[in-house]
Amino acid sequence: MASVRKRLIVEGYVQGVFFRATTQEVARELQVSGWVRNRWDGSVEVLVEGEENRVDELVKWCHKGPPGASVTRVQVEEEPCTGEFEGFSVRYG
Repeated sequence: MASVRKRLIVEGYVQGVFFRATTQEVARELQVSGWVRNRWDGSVEVLVEGEENRVDELVKWCHKGPPGASVTRVQVEEEPCTGEFEGFSVRYG
């Protein structure tokens, strides 16, 4: 299966509810790579690469998020896959 890369902006009540940590856990279970970080505007940004079906599973999960989150919108953009990541990390700042 081909590898894809997607950038997500997840909006709603998504900070302070372990969204980043849980996204990292789900991404590792799905064996995709990339990162997740909080943004200054209260949203969460996710950059993910991997097999298309696995990336799509993470995108689907991000529409709900962890318990305590209230996702109102997920913007998804496809980008050229670079293969630059090893693993999935939480970024700060």
